[in-house]
Amino acid sequence: MAGTAGPVVVPRSFRLLEELEEGQKGGGDGTVSWGLANDEDMSLTHWNGMIIGPAKTSYEGRIYSLKIECGNGYPEQPPLVRFVNKINMHGVHGSNGHVDLKSVTALSRWKNSYNIRMVLQELRQHMMTKENNKLSQPPEGQIYSN
Repeated sequence: MAGTAGPVVVPRSFRLLEELEEGQKGGGDGTVSWGLANDEDMSLTHWNGMIIGPAKTSYEGRIYSLKIECGNGYPEQPPLVRFVNKINMHGVHGSNGHVDLKSVTALSRWKNSYNIRMVLQELRQHMMTKENNKLSQPPEGQIYSN
């Protein structure tokens, strides 16, 4: 008896464990990285991310740290992302470093097949856009207070 099967739903923890493994193995092209903020976080909620500023932009030579929160709705809902280092970039709130969901396609058009690596890579691409690549940056080493 053949039936129509719906899409396979991977449990949140399995999905996040896959992302953790990819991050630990150095997935991606080396310009971004990610991992758990605390190895004891059994809920797999709080993550750290890193983006190396792209060459030939005002972000060049800088390493940007990010905090990523994968809530209970992840991967059906996008993660919350904020920069730790102060940055001038369209779509990032200057007061707290939070990334506006509407400003990054991977977040605004979120699909459950997207992942942390894709968000970090898209933010790095966003740094290279015409509207962002020449913006003056705060002095290196400044961080948001929250």
